[in-house]
Amino acid sequence: MKNICVIPNVHKDKNLRMTQSLVSWIIEHGNNPVLNEVIASKIGYAEYGKSTSEIFEVSDFIVVLGGDGTILNVARQCASYSTPILGVNLGHLGFLAEVDNENVYEAVEKIIKGEFSIDKRMMLEASVVKDNMEVVNFIALNDIVVTRGSFSRMVKLKAFVNEQYVDTYLADGIIISSPTGSTAYSLSAGGPIVYPNLELFVITPICPHTLHSRSIIVSEKDRVKLVIVGENQDVMITTDGQQGYKLDSGDTIYIRKSNKYTNLIRLKNTNFFDLLRSKLSERNINI
Repeated sequence: MKNICVIPNVHKDKNLRMTQSLVSWIIEHGNNPVLNEVIASKIGYAEYGKSTSEIFEVSDFIVVLGGDGTILNVARQCASYSTPILGVNLGHLGFLAEVDNENVYEAVEKIIKGEFSIDKRMMLEASVVKDNMEVVNFIALNDIVVTRGSFSRMVKLKAFVNEQYVDTYLADGIIISSPTGSTAYSLSAGGPIVYPNLELFVITPICPHTLHSRSIIVSEKDRVKLVIVGENQDVMITTDGQQGYKLDSGDTIYIRKSNKYTNLIRLKNTNFFDLLRSKLSERNINI
């Protein structure tokens, strides 16, 4: 018997019909569904509702119904528990999802039987230091981005790797990407595509006001430091495009490899380059 967590994107799973159907299927096949308390009540299974912390403690694996954004959100939440994630694509690109909604029952059945592998993905960790005191820290699967806020001014910041000065950037911002995130914002900003199972950082400036700035690749053992310089800056740090924190002039951001990983469930021998070609072709068609 497995404890199977189901986390839906309520905007993509309209009226939670797919969630309710999957939960019924899990019960009918002799397993225990695990749900957020609010979701459980909405679909008539309140007895299976648990708090956020309990969800990840008791679950054998998580089925995420949504798109890459939903998977990124869950990946950060469950990182401390190493709970495996099955991504079910209800979105568009779906780089992180393993199956689509038509194959979810077959996929869950295979996982229950142990017919799967784990794809470990490196995560990033960022700390913001203000007046020599750490004020906030984040983890991310895709990227840590320092970017301009609401005003259309460029950001001025200094970049260091292992305390070695790299450059001073005048740009719309800078992206520190994991290999997983290399096909996200970093790619749109001109960064390289990185094989997802490698462990390294990609540093990519966003629209730099220079002729020579290019992406820089550093190893997973390195530590990146960014210092906000200049007065009257309107700057934000964001993680996976979902969490944000306002920065001030003089603030320092330290970015390193996290000791946590995202464990993605794989059911087939997916060829990364086939996936890449397919998904980027979809993007071009949809534009």
